Amino acid sequence: MMKKILILLVPLVSLAAGVGAGSLLKPEAETPGESDHGAEAPAPDEAPEYVKLSNQFVVPILRDGQVGSLVILSLSLEVRPGQSEEVYAKEPKLRDALLQVLFDHANAGGFDGGFTEGAALSPLRQALKEAAQVALGQIVTDVLISDIVRQDG
Repeated sequence: MMKKILILLVPLVSLAAGVGAGSLLKPEAETPGESDHGAEAPAPDEAPEYVKLSNQFVVPILRDGQVGSLVILSLSLEVRPGQSEEVYAKEPKLRDALLQVLFDHANAGGFDGGFTEGAALSPLRQALKEAAQVALGQIVTDVLISDIVRQDG
């Protein structure tokens, strides 16, 4: 039993460490204009702020009742200027809402096949944005998927 657990945990810990290291070496935020997922554009004199959520999201993909894969994502929010603290103040509620969207997406098969194609990620981005707006209000103008990886077991 312990051997089975170790066989599953070692690759996951290695993956998490690699993704974490990659996140640390990656620039913190996109510059305005790099993301055009249909977000409302702020006024030209008001550049949006980008808030990188502190922890990654880990989504198990079940196959025949067993964890067959894990999808690990890093998300950032595009928010109206001066609203970063509001995001951090409500982060537990926000993470819960975003995780529910990710679990629903996984259960619908959204992380199968070519899940990184633009057409496949667009509905996920929209659902994440809507969930973030329910949790935080209209301060959220977009949700950015800054990292995504699927680890098949």
